[in-house]
Amino acid sequence: MNSTVHNPFSGELVAELPFDTRTDIDRKLDEARVAQLAWARLDVQERVLHVARGMDYFRERSEEVARDVSLQMGKPITQARAELAGMLERSDHMLAIAADVLEPDIMPAEENLHRRIEHVPLGVVLNLAAWNYPLLIPVNVVVPALLAGNSVLLKHSARTPLCGLHFQRAFANLEPANLVTQLIVGHGATAEIVGDARVDQVAFTGSVDGGHAVQRAASDRFIDVGLELGGKDPAYVAADCDLDATVAGIVDGACYNAGQSCCAIERVYVHASIYDDFLARVQPHVAAYQLGDPLDETTTMGPLASASALAFLEQQVRGAVEGGARLLIGGATRDRIFFEPTLIADCPDASDLMRSESFGPIVACRSVVDDDHGLERMNDSDLGLTASVWTKDRERAEWFGARLQVGTVFQNRCDFLDPALAWTGVKDTGKGVTLSSYGLLQLTRRKSFNFRA
Repeated sequence: MNSTVHNPFSGELVAELPFDTRTDIDRKLDEARVAQLAWARLDVQERVLHVARGMDYFRERSEEVARDVSLQMGKPITQARAELAGMLERSDHMLAIAADVLEPDIMPAEENLHRRIEHVPLGVVLNLAAWNYPLLIPVNVVVPALLAGNSVLLKHSARTPLCGLHFQRAFANLEPANLVTQLIVGHGATAEIVGDARVDQVAFTGSVDGGHAVQRAASDRFIDVGLELGGKDPAYVAADCDLDATVAGIVDGACYNAGQSCCAIERVYVHASIYDDFLARVQPHVAAYQLGDPLDETTTMGPLASASALAFLEQQVRGAVEGGARLLIGGATRDRIFFEPTLIADCPDASDLMRSESFGPIVACRSVVDDDHGLERMNDSDLGLTASVWTKDRERAEWFGARLQVGTVFQNRCDFLDPALAWTGVKDTGKGVTLSSYGLLQLTRRKSFNFRA
């Protein structure tokens, strides 16, 4: 049997790849284990040089890789290029900090004693990557895992397997061989691999249901499972904000990549004193998107990666309107592949649009009376990835930051990952961390040395 990928814009076949057989899977697991043992014997500086050389593959083939992203999941080519640039930025940061972060911790000297803590590899890391940012998501694990001395089995989404192949090819010429290996498997085989004793850590990005399935598959084993399960990220627009900059930032944060981002803004709470003005200024921004062929340089929004998501978004909008919301622009499908950029006001707190992750280009708004009310509404979610506060007042932003139940708090920006900061979440967003020094250490274990002279 083969896994097929179709262009979400044209419907044309993009790729057809054979599923791995049980024999293939066993071979790849064994090869990853052998590769890791040899790779771990290199010191960190050697690994840095090798990984940097591997990442040059993406620089040398940047247009081919970006085009494959657009063809597989519908992202406009300009955004695909930006994603590739962001991937390289993250990789470069992890390469720059690896040697210092992974340096052993030396304990204070005592007579006749040498004591240190080393950060040693876990072994074979299984990376289950999502389709919406098919370069950014795997690089968060692949590069730090390699730098820490691990090998990687990369099972990319069935929508974007060519990106998994690019990662495999990028490191194919390094020694030892098989440091990064693509898996083409279904859900059943994935669960079996998670439970296999040859896998030492699992990193999953996807839905809450998917996270539960991965956690269950690993439940009989004492291994770490990193889970990044999305968000229902809120924004608070304070009365003192720079309104024009805020409007532009929030619309982009909600609609970039057709809203298919785990940290997209999905709930907007606006101070009542500027609510009407905010809505009036948002409308032309939402209306300005150019829907079309992702390979067209003028397209600013492509089709949704999955046509099945269209009915779900229509249902969310319809439910909110039936509950009293006002649909100001958009709210419908177009050409059976696009979802129109949408602005909807006065969204009921209990509506599914304000409770369940949408993953579409919707700016869903309601007014709040003050900061306390805004904070209450922002924290009213089962998910906790990011939140943004739009204000000129740093003290107000800090006040929110201390009280928001999320992994990242933004002031006057959103939908952005700084590779120097820990990417993490709370509640049903999952557990674990990527990026920053903590993302590197997450892919190691502690080993203590206690030597007497």
